[in-house]
Amino acid sequence: MTILLILAGLILATSGYVQEKSKRTRAETEIAALSVALENYKADNGAYPTDTANGITATLDARIMFNPTAPQYAAATLFLYRELSGDPVGNRIPTGNVYFSFKPNLLLPKDQTQAVSAIVDPFGYSYGYSTANRADSSKGYNPTYDLWSTAGRVSGADQPKWIKNW
Repeated sequence: MTILLILAGLILATSGYVQEKSKRTRAETEIAALSVALENYKADNGAYPTDTANGITATLDARIMFNPTAPQYAAATLFLYRELSGDPVGNRIPTGNVYFSFKPNLLLPKDQTQAVSAIVDPFGYSYGYSTANRADSSKGYNPTYDLWSTAGRVSGADQPKWIKNW
């Protein structure tokens, strides 16, 4: 009986690791695919998507904003969704150029009859998207754009574990 308990414990521990690794791999793949879409957007428009109306992409700074539940994360990814999906109102119906076809599991809410509110990573949190460094080199990491997943972490101490394009 003891051996069975030990084996069950090992299987559960391994299962958690495998699930975490799977989520990380999926987030890496999604960031790479979104990066390709951003390059295509730039090729057509001459610049990466930047929210000049509300400035949300210029204020989300990965250097100091660690919590993916902060409203700035959802707002920045909603802007990114609208620009890349060709759906300017967020109702999941493209009417413009489509640079990225979003799968339903990438979007919140999951109910496809509701308007999109954010792009989410495999960990259930909003991705981060920022163009802060373009306006102020002391913010962000890349002079073009920053795109990242906090990999389910919500503190700055965990930033080395993030999945990011820098």
